[in-house]
Amino acid sequence: MRIGVTQRTARRTIRVALFVACLLPLAALASDAFGGRLGPEPIRATELRTGIWGLTILVVTLSITPLRRLTGWNVLGGYRRMLGLFAFTYICLHFLTWFGVDQFFAIKYIGQDIVKRPYITVGFASFLLMIPLAITSKASMVRRLGKRWKTLHSLVYLAALGGVVHFVWEVKADLTVPTRYAVILVALLALRFVPARRRAAARAAASGRTPVGRDAEPTPAA
Repeated sequence: MRIGVTQRTARRTIRVALFVACLLPLAALASDAFGGRLGPEPIRATELRTGIWGLTILVVTLSITPLRRLTGWNVLGGYRRMLGLFAFTYICLHFLTWFGVDQFFAIKYIGQDIVKRPYITVGFASFLLMIPLAITSKASMVRRLGKRWKTLHSLVYLAALGGVVHFVWEVKADLTVPTRYAVILVALLALRFVPARRRAAARAAASGRTPVGRDAEPTPAA
């Protein structure tokens, strides 16, 4: 009984620590904004920082499942939804800074930018992909959607890939940081999908049939 209480306390403490840690970049941004420390292009700096932190937390979220499988720390899965929602929050701030502050809600010009500028097209598409994932992240939606939930939430990898491409095309000159994100994402994809294919092959071998269709490549969830 005492061990169970201690474990719950530890999980709650970790959750609070993660919650505070995810808020720190936003607090630092607000402090720099009010203190006039965002440089000569404060809007650009805000877009960049919110975008980077959104992508960072998203990558951390995607790393939870591979890390859980490698270490056996199943408790990590309990923090995935919170981190995913924080990633979505920063991505929303990134989008709203561009949409409302940079473009000042000029729908006509915003539409033209989305169509004509590839990095904006990819970034906007990735943002749209994240919306249904955030909406359906609750446990009640997992139960309601059943197997379709996994299929839907596998789109998070496509959204993350789009975020990396958006980052690469936007910075253009120095690709050091975007390349790091790309390498990490490829590694996470390998850790996530390759074992899934092996498990499908093992199940097929156990049942005495060749994996085809969905059994060949089951769709993993984030």
